[in-house]
Amino acid sequence: MIDDGGAPGAPEALAARLPLLTPSVGPVRLVGVDGHAGSGKSTLARRLATALPGTPVLRLDDLASHDAFFGWTDTLLDTVVAPFARGREARHPVYDWHRRAFTGSATLPPAPVVLVEGVGAGRRAVRPHLALLIWMEMDPQVAWRRGRLRDGPEQATFWEAWERAEAHHFADDPSRPFADILMTSGGDSHHACE
Repeated sequence: MIDDGGAPGAPEALAARLPLLTPSVGPVRLVGVDGHAGSGKSTLARRLATALPGTPVLRLDDLASHDAFFGWTDTLLDTVVAPFARGREARHPVYDWHRRAFTGSATLPPAPVVLVEGVGAGRRAVRPHLALLIWMEMDPQVAWRRGRLRDGPEQATFWEAWERAEAHHFADDPSRPFADILMTSGGDSHHACE
């Protein structure tokens, strides 16, 4: 477990340590940022990427879909992990949540650090490829409430289905017990747990 003392600059201090990790896929250090929807994963990933210029962020929301919230494992392994293992750039599909279809693609360079952000980033099929797993520590009910506020009432039906799917996912394939570091989120502040 990494302990950065929970200093106010915790994400920046953590970011400085990421390039020192042993590469986990070819030349890349894949770093997973997992936790419940609404727990602050995206904000933390943005802060880490800002503190480490040139660090790409793969959003698992780009690989998931309305039909398969957690059906992205093979796509991640085939289109991201496999090319990185050969030191090549990755090209993956991007899902449009408004059009309900995969409408684009994105390219990720085999950078020294690549952040994988999203619910399930630490699932058992992905963990062997991670140099580090960060879990955003937050009660699921609190996280989901934050997510619902963020997305607005027009997404209420989506959230009902999502909460059931996420609870089932983590009951079957928990990430938290395997995290290297637990972080808390309070808006734009992030701190390591003791």
